[in-house]
Amino acid sequence: MGVLLDEKDLGKLIVIGDRVLIKPKIPQSKTKSGLYLPPGVNESEKVQIGFVVKAGPGYPIPTINDIDEPWKSRTEEPKYVPLQPKEGDQAVYLQGSAIEIEFNREKYVVIPQSAILLLVRDDGLFE
Repeated sequence: MGVLLDEKDLGKLIVIGDRVLIKPKIPQSKTKSGLYLPPGVNESEKVQIGFVVKAGPGYPIPTINDIDEPWKSRTEEPKYVPLQPKEGDQAVYLQGSAIEIEFNREKYVVIPQSAILLLVRDDGLFE
C-alpha cells in the first residue's frame, strides 16, 4: 500500500515544496448501464480525481546576493514561486506519480504539481 501515519491532527501535516496532498474521490462502483464493477478496477486507471487538502509553498527561488549594495539588509528567508492548486480545488491527476498514505484510516495521495492535469475551482462550493 503506502505509508501509515498515526497522528490524529491533519493540521500537523506540512506539505513540502511543489507537492500537493489530495483526498481521492470515491470511485463509482457501477457503470452508467448499471453493472457493478469489481474492487480495484478504478484504482488501475491512469487518471484519477480528488480534492486538494493541502499544497506546499511552491518552487524555491535562489537568493540573490547584492555584492554591489552592502548597505542593504539581507534576509535569509527563502522565497517561493507559489503553486496553482488551492485547498478545496478538485484535481484531475496522473495516478502513476502518486504516493499513497493512510492518515486516520483515510486514504490520501501526495503528488507533485506537475502530475496535475486539470483543476476545477468553485469559490462558492464551501459557502
